[in-house]
Amino acid sequence: MTMVGYPQDVEQLYFDQDGILAHIAPNQLLIDLTTSTPSLAQKIANQATRLNVLALDAPVSGGDIGARDGTLTIMVGGHEQAFQAALPILKIIGQKINYFGTNGNGQHAKMANQIMIAATMVGLSEMLVYAHAAKLDIPKILQTVGSGSAANWSLTNYAPRILANDFAPGFYAKHLLKDLRIVLNETQKMGLSLPGTELAEQLYTKLVDDHNLGNEGTQALIKLWWDRA
Repeated sequence: MTMVGYPQDVEQLYFDQDGILAHIAPNQLLIDLTTSTPSLAQKIANQATRLNVLALDAPVSGGDIGARDGTLTIMVGGHEQAFQAALPILKIIGQKINYFGTNGNGQHAKMANQIMIAATMVGLSEMLVYAHAAKLDIPKILQTVGSGSAANWSLTNYAPRILANDFAPGFYAKHLLKDLRIVLNETQKMGLSLPGTELAEQLYTKLVDDHNLGNEGTQALIKLWWDRA
């Protein structure tokens, strides 16, 4: 089981001269939990098949809280035999484990997840900025918004951190930016245009590249406005 930061790290880990695929034994099982590219997941699986090895791409969602509590959501792509073999292990760290078929589809599912996360973080930040500028009681507005149809995981878990000036990473801003760039690369291949995701990528690029805040949590997006608010 592997989980590293970027696709290039996965590539190195598996394909270097002294990497995993150079030393793997037949009938072993490879599970990469990194959020990476669908094409790289397929590349690993193809080489694994040649070596009589099964491989899964199994990126996760749930942040530091889900990892600590063993309640991650896991999105799995690969051969069903490999999925069934991995399931007892994945159940230790995950609460919801969903199988999406062929290799690379776990990564596609994670990209769908990240599209939603990015839009939610933009909405959360703008909601706080607006409420503050309107001189509303912020704890009361969070309680109100969180009890209606706008309730969501990011609001519950990240808004209190923002108000406490806690920008420690449950999930690194630089990693969300990496994911959004993967999404936009995949949408280009699909002939899709996702303007909301494009905006989120621009905002996180500004946060990470212009403000050098990539090692803070995704909730640091608020810093693009917070001082002005």
